[in-house]
Amino acid sequence: MTLDEEYLDITFLTENGFVRKKCPKCGKHFWTANPEREICGDPPCESYSFIGNPVFKKPFELDEMREYYLSFFEKRGHGRIDRYPVVARWRTDIYLTIASIADFQPFVTSGVAPPPANPLTISQPCIRLDDLDSVGRTGRHLTLFEMMAHHAFNNPEKEIYWKNETVAYCTELLNELGVKNEDIIYKEEPWAGGGNAGPCLEAIVGGLEVATLVFMNLEEHPEGDIEIKGEKYRKMDNYIVDTGYGLERFVWASKGTPTVYDAVFPEVVDTIMDNSNVNFSREDERVKRIVAESSKLAGIMGELRGEKLNQLRNSVAKTVGVSVEELEAIVVPLEKVYSLADHTRCILFMLGDGLVPSNAGAGYLARLMIRRSLRIAEELELGVDIYDLIELHKKILGFEFEVPLTTIHEIIELEKARYKATVSKGTRLVERLVERKKKLEKDDLIELYDSHGIPVELAVSIATEKGAEVEIPKDIYAELAKRHSRAEKVQEKKITLQKEYPKTEKLYYDDPTLLEFEAKVIGVEGDFVILDRSAFYPESGGQDNDVGYLMVNGNKYEVVDVQDADGVVLHVVKGAKPEVGRKVKGIIDSNVRWRHMRHHSATHVLLYSLQKVLGNHVWQAGAKKEFGKARLDVTHFKRPSEEEVKEIEMFANKEILANKPIKWMWMDRIGAERKFGFRLYQGGVPPGREIRVVMVGDDVQACGGTHCRSTGEIGMLKILKVESIQDGVIRFEFAAGEAAIEAVEEMEKILREASSILRVEPAKLPKTVERFFEEWKDQRKEIEKLKAELAEAKADRLFEKAEEFDSIKVVVDYIDGDMQVLQKLAEILASKGAVGCLMAKGEGKVFVVTFSGQKKYDARELIKEIGRRAKGSGGGRKDLAQGAVQQTLDREEILDIVFELLSKHEG
Repeated sequence: MTLDEEYLDITFLTENGFVRKKCPKCGKHFWTANPEREICGDPPCESYSFIGNPVFKKPFELDEMREYYLSFFEKRGHGRIDRYPVVARWRTDIYLTIASIADFQPFVTSGVAPPPANPLTISQPCIRLDDLDSVGRTGRHLTLFEMMAHHAFNNPEKEIYWKNETVAYCTELLNELGVKNEDIIYKEEPWAGGGNAGPCLEAIVGGLEVATLVFMNLEEHPEGDIEIKGEKYRKMDNYIVDTGYGLERFVWASKGTPTVYDAVFPEVVDTIMDNSNVNFSREDERVKRIVAESSKLAGIMGELRGEKLNQLRNSVAKTVGVSVEELEAIVVPLEKVYSLADHTRCILFMLGDGLVPSNAGAGYLARLMIRRSLRIAEELELGVDIYDLIELHKKILGFEFEVPLTTIHEIIELEKARYKATVSKGTRLVERLVERKKKLEKDDLIELYDSHGIPVELAVSIATEKGAEVEIPKDIYAELAKRHSRAEKVQEKKITLQKEYPKTEKLYYDDPTLLEFEAKVIGVEGDFVILDRSAFYPESGGQDNDVGYLMVNGNKYEVVDVQDADGVVLHVVKGAKPEVGRKVKGIIDSNVRWRHMRHHSATHVLLYSLQKVLGNHVWQAGAKKEFGKARLDVTHFKRPSEEEVKEIEMFANKEILANKPIKWMWMDRIGAERKFGFRLYQGGVPPGREIRVVMVGDDVQACGGTHCRSTGEIGMLKILKVESIQDGVIRFEFAAGEAAIEAVEEMEKILREASSILRVEPAKLPKTVERFFEEWKDQRKEIEKLKAELAEAKADRLFEKAEEFDSIKVVVDYIDGDMQVLQKLAEILASKGAVGCLMAKGEGKVFVVTFSGQKKYDARELIKEIGRRAKGSGGGRKDLAQGAVQQTLDREEILDIVFELLSKHEG
């Protein structure tokens, strides 16, 4: 069936008076029940007509519209599903939830796992930063929006419903809201994305697209017979109803306000205006008219940058009867107000759903939004904190989030301090760049933000003040977000086998304490021995592999490594290998296995403890379980204090002492998600319909590792080291069981040795060390004082025997000392007005310091000439430079160089 046939197949349209027409402006087909309509009604072919003229029978608030929609579909047999987080923890390819269908990708849409309900309805908060620079300017763009949706997952065995029912539901919903069929337009706009595609109808009312009805039934294929947007597609077995109804757009259409922002969060807009440098009211009729006309025209103009933006403002000014200057005095501040209102709502969802701002990954996007908001707040001279706006959004929405407002407040305060420090340092950085290049290009602006956190507007402002040429790129914030919106694909080490083998029966899943087993050798390739079944754990999920032996007729084959190749366990055997077909006995090193088990179970306990002590924003960012120690990387916005670390360690050990059971089971993925939430995926997202769920005490995770039978078997946990490994990620290095005891013993040994050296009891060591340290500091001060006095005396002697050039004292000499001594002497001599060079012989090289106490001579020029003649280099300031050379020059040679320099400048 061709695409045209797909649309003509929707008999509901023809049966209900809709006819198919072709828009003369855009050339696209559309369906209308109004025989007089000739234009598709979709901007830019036509402008908005709903502004000032609401299209629904009554105005709705967000919560009212959401409930109306969900109830509508619930009454029609759809299971209501709770929203998913805006942080897409169940995905490995994207960071943020960008559509309602993203909730069910890839496992449900591919048919691997069943949907949580079929059909279902949901109102899913989504974040898209592709149009970040358009937010506030067009009147319709949002960074965070709710996609109300109903989905039906069909397959060859069972069809829930398809195109006719979907269009019927949309029409019925709009009719219930007061929209006549004659005022509904269904525009044909094929959809494609993520390797899938399908015919799609866009529902347009009053010029506003309020819903998108996608019939996802195609998959990308080089031999496909249907082409969409330059790619070939073919029919797929599963076919999915993927709809998206914009909650905010429905509310906007119900109110007919000048912008979507005025409709969905007017209280926040008013709070910003009342506490900013904006000196007019939104309720002013002239302001309303200007903003309404701007929104209408923006709707038909697409992008709003450069000349297009100028055209928009000239056209609106002419329509309203004001000058462009008067118009800009209203719309420019309002764009900032609307942007800030939008951004702070987006930040609430980001932080509330557990994102921690950082300079990488998903955290980068949170920081981008926060810093952009802080910059806008500065420009508006905002009298309230952006946190106050976030808090107000939460009050309006009434949503509950995983992360409490107190934590969000703390994060915002820290980010404000970091932003302030960045701006302070960044100003000089931009000035130096501009001085060097005389211009700022797109790549410079991206580098300044990505590497130094300097906002684009600040960099542009500084460059403009300096008279530099500035290239202001189109949609730069959207580009910054786009560069960081997808997770980097980790290239895993792929092992290629010569033959195909059945997947190994993995005995460690059922009984991690199984240390001996019998199996059959089914393959030998190089160092790899492949068995039909194995209890050897291959390196996986941050847990090191087992080691041990394979026994055949009394012969022992050492297993030194274990790997997994698509479910086939590969035993790396040192030396000779057992023959294919042989029965073997596998013996696993119990000490290694138990250490790994204790460290793995302890990792779960520690993560649970961190979440209880620090908060729900803590997520695992990486882990490694080894023989002697383990490490756990987590997201957290600051390095924990010593008191917090102590509390975390105590909490973890109480969990261990409670001897809570450790259990595991295989569960249906969707069932596990609904029961335990997405915290299951702390260690990553495992593939498949069924996942192994491990419960370590009260912690629940999807995990394929080996574990103890109870927390008590861990023994104890000792935190060895806590450090910040990158912005927003804290590493905890720790030991469990025997490794923890060894670590404590090592600490005690160090304590005993230190006590022995200082000849005091361990209990008195802190006070003794403190006393020695204070004495050492006093002695050091005394030594530094004596060194300074010696340097003064030495410098005086050198000055007294100095040569002269036109009444300038010239000092050249070899000194017994290091670079620090040379520099100190050079500083004193320069302060006395002398010019010259001091040297000291080191191992295989000569240290050189040049100095100039006269403004007309440059010490850097002198060291450059000495370096040229003696094979070396150096640099520094005009009054003091330092470096090293390979060849030794005698004093007279260096004096000649100095005199040459002085003569050249005199000449």
